[in-house]
Amino acid sequence: MSQSKLAIIVKGWPRLSETFIAQELVALEEAGLAFEIWSLRHPTDKKTHPLHDRLQAKVRYLPEYLKDDPARVAAARKAAQSMTGYAQARATFERDLARDTTPNRRRRFGQACVLAHELPADTRGLYAHFLHTPSSVARYAAILRGLPWSFSAHAKDIWTSPDWELSEKLDPAHHGAAFGATCTGFGARHLRDLAADPSRIDLVYHGLDLSRFPDAPARPERKADNPFQMMSVGRMVEKKGFDNLIDALALLPKTLDWHWTHIGGGKLSDAMKARAKRHGINDRIIWRGACDQPEVIAAMRAADLFVLPSRIAKNGDRDGLPNVLMEAASQKLPILSTPVSAIPEFIETGVSGILSDDAPAALSTAIKRFADDPALGPRLAEAAYKRLHDDFTMAPGIRQLHARLDKMLSSAS
Repeated sequence: MSQSKLAIIVKGWPRLSETFIAQELVALEEAGLAFEIWSLRHPTDKKTHPLHDRLQAKVRYLPEYLKDDPARVAAARKAAQSMTGYAQARATFERDLARDTTPNRRRRFGQACVLAHELPADTRGLYAHFLHTPSSVARYAAILRGLPWSFSAHAKDIWTSPDWELSEKLDPAHHGAAFGATCTGFGARHLRDLAADPSRIDLVYHGLDLSRFPDAPARPERKADNPFQMMSVGRMVEKKGFDNLIDALALLPKTLDWHWTHIGGGKLSDAMKARAKRHGINDRIIWRGACDQPEVIAAMRAADLFVLPSRIAKNGDRDGLPNVLMEAASQKLPILSTPVSAIPEFIETGVSGILSDDAPAALSTAIKRFADDPALGPRLAEAAYKRLHDDFTMAPGIRQLHARLDKMLSSAS
C-alpha cells in the first residue's frame, strides 16, 4: 500500500448516478492507492450499488451548509488563519468572490477551511471529482495546506463553469491543478485550449470493469410480431432529452406494440409522467425510479433497444460519454442515441448504433427502423460489444490515473 495519503473530494457519497466514480475509486484502492473520501454532501439515495460496498476507504463528511455546524466551522476558520497558505488562499477566494458572489462560493471557502483543518497530517495531495464546486474546495484547501491538488472533469462541470474559472484552475500561476483528467476527447480539447500548459490535461476514458457484468445474453432476432421492448437509464433532467423521447413515442404507429421502461429519478420525473399521460401512452410505460446496478443490468438483458436522447441544455450542460451506453453494449443491447458531446467517440452511427437528431420525429423514425428490421439491432450491438472490449475497458485508464496521482504525491513528499 502506498505510504502517501490522498484526500479525494466528491460532491456526495454514495450516489447511484455516479457509478463511474465508485468504479474508479474501488479500482484505485485495489491497485494500492491509500486515500480517504471527503464528501461535500450527505447521501440522499435510498439504495446503493454493490460496488459501493467494496470500498474500504474511510468516508468523512464536510458540513453541507456552514450554518449546520457553526462550532466546527468556527474552529476551522480560526485554525486556517494560522496556516502558512492562509493569505494566498484568502486572496484567491476573494478574487473568485468578486466575480461570483453566490452563497455557494462562500460555502466553498468555509468547507475548504474545515477540510484543511481536519486533513490527516500524512496527507500529501488532494484529488477532486468534478471541476466546479469540489475542485474549488480542493483548491482553497490545498493552498491553505501547501499541497498539490488535481481533478477529474466530466460534463456539467466543464460546460457550465465560466472560462475564467476553468482557466485559473488550470494555471500554476493561480494555484491551479498539478494535472487534470477528463473522460472524453471532446472535453479534453476544450480544457487544453484553456490551459496555460495543455500537457496537464489527460484524456482518461472511464471504461468499464467488465468483471462486474455478466456475459452478454444470446440475442436471436426478435420475431416481428413480438412486443418491442425499449428502455432508458438516466436522471430526469433537461440534458437527457426524455421529453423529446416521450413525444417521439407518441408518434409511433398505432400498429406497433411497443413498451418503454425508464430507470432513474430526477426533478422532472412528475412532469415527464404528466407528459406521457397527456399523450395517452402512459399504459405502455414502466417508471422504475432509481435502481441499483444489478436491477439495471437485468432490465437491459430483457430489452430490445436502449435509447438515450441526450441534448445540450439551455445553460450549456450536456452529457460527456455516459457510462450507461457502455453498460448497454456489454449486454449486446442495441443503442439509439444522439451525436452530442463525446457520444460519437464510442458509437459510430450505422456501425455500432444509431445516432439520431433529437427531434421527436427523427427519434420516432429511428425507433421504427429498429422495430421494423429485427436484424439491425443485433448487428449493430455486436459491433458496439467489440468496440467496448477493444478500446473501452477500465484497466488502461486506471493505470494512467494511478501513475499521475503517484507522481503528484511523490512531488509533495
